Amino acid sequence: MSKVDELVFLHQVSTPCNLAILAESIGLKTRIVKQVSELEPLSDRNSFYLVGQEGAALDNRGIPLLAIRLVSHVPVALYQVDRKKLDPASALLLGIRGLLYSDQRMDLMLTGLRKMVADELWYDRTLISKMFRQLVDRLETSDDYSQDAEEILQVLTKRERTIIQLVSSGARNREIADNLCISEHTVKAHISSIFRKTHSRNRVELLRWAQTYGDHLALCS
Repeated sequence: MSKVDELVFLHQVSTPCNLAILAESIGLKTRIVKQVSELEPLSDRNSFYLVGQEGAALDNRGIPLLAIRLVSHVPVALYQVDRKKLDPASALLLGIRGLLYSDQRMDLMLTGLRKMVADELWYDRTLISKMFRQLVDRLETSDDYSQDAEEILQVLTKRERTIIQLVSSGARNREIADNLCISEHTVKAHISSIFRKTHSRNRVELLRWAQTYGDHLALCS
């Protein structure tokens, strides 16, 4: 994902958007939108959209309907999230980049914003690991995967396969670098190569790819 020019908050409640104020305090440009009709994407900007769960029309999983419409076109995260009213696994599989809960500390929200702007997912690591294991278990019962996928697996280096597994476990770039005793810059270079080889545009798409073919990574070592 290229550099984010602005954060667009869809804030449909009367209270101030404290998250936007927080984002501005660390130098991020923000735009607050009160009505869905005002959400006119600006073609000359790379915008990251944050949709508030509070006050929004939701589907039966607790995901704002607007987020469902936007997610296939622009990067989207959810904020003002009530833990009891949302299924995080469904949000992750849909392509939502992260969740900021209404009961979180502001410093943790700030960290989440920074990570998502840097094109990282912001979910509980346990959730990501659990979903990855479940999908791998399903695939272990079937060897039916495409020739294209097999060719991709063959061109991935051993280090790249290791990094895919670490990304799938929820590890951040710094944690991957520390784990492999390499620089964070080198990790970013590897991830760029992985994106290219797996035809993934971002970490969400890479996670989906790994969920489908992750059980074959070790076989190619």
